[in-house]
Amino acid sequence: MKELEYPFDNEYILKKKKSLKKQLLENDNFIEKNIAILGGSTTSDIKLILELFLLNQGIKPKFYESEYNQYYQDAMFPNSELEEFKPDIIYIHTTNRNITLYPTITNFKEEVENLLLNEYNKFSNMWDKLKSTYNCPIIQNNFELPFYRLMGNKDASDYRGKVNFITKLNLKFYEYAESNQNFYINDINYVSSSYGLEKWADEFYWHMYKYALAVPAIPSLAFNISNIIKAIFGKNKKAFVLDLDNTLWGGVVGDDGVENIKIGPEVPAGQVFSEFQTYLKEHKDLGVILNVNSKNERENAIAGLNHPDSTLKPDDFITIKANWEPKSKNIVDIANELNIGVDSLVFVDDNPAEREIVKQQVSGVAVPEIDIPEHYINILDKSGFFEVTTISKDDLKKSEMYKENAKRNEMLSSCANYDDYLKSLKMKATIKPFEPIYMARIAQLTNKSNQFNLTTHRYTQAEIEEIANDEKYIKLYGKLEDTFGDNGVVTVVLGHIDEKILHIDLWLMSCRVLKRDMEFAMMDALVKKAKEAGIEKIKGYYYPTPKNGMVKEFYSLHGFEKESEDNEGNTIWNLNINNYENKNKFIEVEE
Repeated sequence: MKELEYPFDNEYILKKKKSLKKQLLENDNFIEKNIAILGGSTTSDIKLILELFLLNQGIKPKFYESEYNQYYQDAMFPNSELEEFKPDIIYIHTTNRNITLYPTITNFKEEVENLLLNEYNKFSNMWDKLKSTYNCPIIQNNFELPFYRLMGNKDASDYRGKVNFITKLNLKFYEYAESNQNFYINDINYVSSSYGLEKWADEFYWHMYKYALAVPAIPSLAFNISNIIKAIFGKNKKAFVLDLDNTLWGGVVGDDGVENIKIGPEVPAGQVFSEFQTYLKEHKDLGVILNVNSKNERENAIAGLNHPDSTLKPDDFITIKANWEPKSKNIVDIANELNIGVDSLVFVDDNPAEREIVKQQVSGVAVPEIDIPEHYINILDKSGFFEVTTISKDDLKKSEMYKENAKRNEMLSSCANYDDYLKSLKMKATIKPFEPIYMARIAQLTNKSNQFNLTTHRYTQAEIEEIANDEKYIKLYGKLEDTFGDNGVVTVVLGHIDEKILHIDLWLMSCRVLKRDMEFAMMDALVKKAKEAGIEKIKGYYYPTPKNGMVKEFYSLHGFEKESEDNEGNTIWNLNINNYENKNKFIEVEE
C-alpha cells in the first residue's frame, strides 16, 4: 500500500488508521504472529500503527499489551496471561524516561559507574528472564538522547552528563545484542535524531497522555519496529533491479558517449552518482543481488559500467538486461532467471513513467518513489527493504553463488541430456542433524523459502534450537557443493515422532539448487534415520500457498500414497518405509 511506504505521511496514517486497516485486511495472504508489547509508557497508538505496517508487509499480528509502565513486572513475575498468549516476539518499548537514576553533578566517578551497572543489570536480567520463559525473539529499544543538556556540550564528555550516561548505557545494550542471538535493538536513538529530537521529545504528549514520544512521530517508530519483525520472519527483499542512465550515472550513455556521462570526483553531479554506486556495492557485499534493467544497447551499457570512475563493474551484476524490451518483461525474466519471486525485487529507476508501468504490470515488485539523485540513498535506506537481523556466511557469498549458478546453466546447454549434466556437476552433499553453527541459517531458510516449501511453517532461531535438542524430532540439514562451488546449507527437513510414525512438519529447499536431485538425497537420509529410530511409516503434509505449487506432487514422486485432500487442497500422504529403495543417483553423500 503506497500510503505505508517510505516516505509516508505520519499525520495521514494516524488520521486514517481505521480505513487503512480495513483495506489491508481485504488481502488474506498473511502469516499470523503473536506479538507482546511491554511498555514503559503509553503504547496504545503504537500498537495500532504497528499493526498497519505489519499487515502491509504480509504479517497479521495478534497483540498482548502490558498495562501502563508494567513492562518490568510483566517480564519478571509470573504472568499466566502472557504465558498463555505464547508470544512469537516480545517488543520492549522503553525510553530515557524509564532510566531509574541518572548521575548528578555531585556524584563521584565510581558512583556513576555503579549507577550505570545497576541500570544495565535491571534490563539484562529482564532479557534473560524473558528468554528462559518464552524462548522467542526480543526487540528492545535503545535510548534516545535527552531533550536538554545540563552542561551543554560538556554533557557528552563528562561522566556525570546525561548524554554521556545514555551513550554508555546504549553501548552496553549493543554488547548484549552482539553476544545473544534472537535479541535485536530498535534504534530509537537514530530514529529520533532523524525525525528531529525536539519534535520527538515534545513534552506535551508526555504530560498529557504519558506518551514518551510525540504522537505524530509514532508512525516513524512503528515502521522501524515493523522492519525488524518482517526481517525476522523472512519478508526482506533479495535483489535490486537498477536502471542505468540518470540512475547509476548522470546523462544518457548512448547519446552523450561514455566519456561524457557524469560519474566520479570531477564534478558535483558525478560525486553524487559515485556515492550512490558505493552504497549499492556495499549492499552487494551484504548479500543483496544486483541486476541491471536498462533501455540501452548492451554494448553501451557495458561501456558505461566499465567507465574508469564507475564503482560498479559488469562483474558486480548477476543479470544485465540492456535491451529495448519493456522493463516490466525484463523484471519478470530476471526473477525467473534468479529463481525468486518478483516480490523479492526492488526496482530503481529515475523515470516516473517507467516506474508506473512496472507497478501496474508486475504485481508485488517494490518500486520506490525516488526523485533527485541526492535523495536516492536516503529513500532506499529508510525504506528498510534489506533490514539486517543476522548475517550468515551464505549471505556474504550470495552474489558469488548466483554467478556459479549461471555457469551451471551454461554447462547444462552443452550436455546431451540432463543425467549427463547432473553427473558433470560432481555433486557432494553433507546431510546431518542440526548443528549449532548452522542454527541461524536454518532459521533463515524456514522464513525465506517459499517455492520449495511443503508446509511453509516458519520458525525462529530460538524454536529451531529447541527442536534440535528434542529427541522426539528427526531433523536434518543439507549442504551441497559441486564443481563450481559450495552452495552452503540449502535444505531442511524436520518431523516429530508419534509412536512408530514420523510426521513431517517442514520440508524446504533453497531455489538455488532446484532440479539437482538434492531432495532424493535428503529423502534417502530421512528414511535411514527413521529406520534407525524404529519408525515404520512417514506421513507427509502439503499445504498449498500462492507460491509453492511446484511441490504439489512432491510426495507422489517419492512413492507416497495420498491419504486425503480437503476442499482447500491440503493433502496428507503416507509412506511405508520397510521396502524403501534409495533414489539418489548423482550426489555423493556424507552423513
